[in-house]
Amino acid sequence: MAKHPANSFFNAIEPNLFSEERISFIELAKREKVHVVTVWRWSLRGCKGHRLESMVVGGRRYTTLPAYERWLARINDQTPRPNLGRTPRQREADIRRAEKELDELGI
Repeated sequence: MAKHPANSFFNAIEPNLFSEERISFIELAKREKVHVVTVWRWSLRGCKGHRLESMVVGGRRYTTLPAYERWLARINDQTPRPNLGRTPRQREADIRRAEKELDELGI
């Protein structure tokens, strides 16, 4: 695949989008039982801050089923969240256990 400038539209697209089997917006709309304008909106405006990945081939707009599934996961927040750490209560309990263990060891 050719390299594109850093600010290129192509860098915003998932790299494997072009290697995945494409599906037209009309086909996706029929599959999901929504109006084709809804699929266009998902691609152009996005939903919950995430746009559906798409490409134009021969004047027609396409996406892929894997891209649609990735988009669904993002808008439904099914991405793994980082461990936010312990609650203050858990932290205090850990400190008490550590202090008790140190006392038992005479440290």
